[in-house]
Amino acid sequence: MKDNVAAPAWIGPAPSLAQATAVMTVGVMGIMIAGLQPLLLGALAQEGRLSAAQLGHAATAELLTMGLAAGLAGAWLKPERLRLIAVACGVALMALNAATTRTSGEMITLVRAFAGVPSGLMMWLTIGMISRAPRPERWSGVYLTVQTLAQFLLAAALTAWVVGRWGANGGFLALAVVSLVCGLAGLGAPARYAPLAHDDSQAGGLPSARGWVSLAAAFLFLAFIVAVWVYAEPLSRQAGHDPKVAGTAVSLSLACQVLGGGAATLLAGRVRWFWALIVCSVVDFGLLAAFASLPPPALFLLATALFGFFWLFFMPFLAPMTIEADPTRRAAMLLGGAQLLGGSLGPLLASGLVSDTDARGALAFGAGSLCLALVLAVGLHLRHARG
Repeated sequence: MKDNVAAPAWIGPAPSLAQATAVMTVGVMGIMIAGLQPLLLGALAQEGRLSAAQLGHAATAELLTMGLAAGLAGAWLKPERLRLIAVACGVALMALNAATTRTSGEMITLVRAFAGVPSGLMMWLTIGMISRAPRPERWSGVYLTVQTLAQFLLAAALTAWVVGRWGANGGFLALAVVSLVCGLAGLGAPARYAPLAHDDSQAGGLPSARGWVSLAAAFLFLAFIVAVWVYAEPLSRQAGHDPKVAGTAVSLSLACQVLGGGAATLLAGRVRWFWALIVCSVVDFGLLAAFASLPPPALFLLATALFGFFWLFFMPFLAPMTIEADPTRRAAMLLGGAQLLGGSLGPLLASGLVSDTDARGALAFGAGSLCLALVLAVGLHLRHARG
């Protein structure tokens, strides 16, 4: 099926392959910490520099400031001097990663909160390119697939060669070096992006009311996904599985996330976002039921693999959903911030429904979030169809 929503050409000059690669490199660095938090913050906790509660504070603070920085930049920052922004963010992120090695306790939370700002701006630079693409879902699929693969490879490398020998400080210093290198890659990015369409009825770069509703739907989708995923290990433990099952489930899910993002990239332009939403939601409701049944190990591994696949498969289709709701693409510029906020607040909200002995409250929260997101997305689509 052809998607009639996406624009037929780039908004402004099309980036060269080298420019697109530079922009993707910067954006992947912006989101890199999301895949490394369990490893690096967990190492800090093992060394006694973070309590369990402080670990949660540090993780949430960094993701929240990332989301806020990406969202505010999308609304108010002009897409100019992009190379300078990329390099400055790389240098700032390098300094803050290095500074983490000198801190402990809630000072780590403060430093990681500051680190979320350059990370969010690096994401904003990549989201800006994706939002101007003729097939934003295809470019979003590439971005999600590459970032997931990069997180997996860097986490494996740090585990094998760095953290075990030099501890958390070694991991953060290695991340500081990678931050600088990726920031310098921004020298190959375009100097500026073409401006998006202007709507005199909206203040600054803010989207329309329908655009805000689409962002709320994206927020709820990510709140559902991350809230369930964070409690995968407690659910496995509650089902009586061997501890190795949860570790295997994480690796299997990451591999399937890469496959899901790749599949979405290949199908971009052939499948409409609405039908992707319906199919993925039906599968996700089935997977929630499977997790709630506390299945045996084999079924649990299958469920986590499918959860990872459909997680990354649907994510790229959030871009055309927001563009259909707000054709100026201003909502699409705020999409990364909405996703990060949903991903960081979802587990926090779900935590009130779980206990030390029963983690299935997170599944109830996830089901409610998914239902509400469906209502908003379907309502927007039907109204667009009638219009």
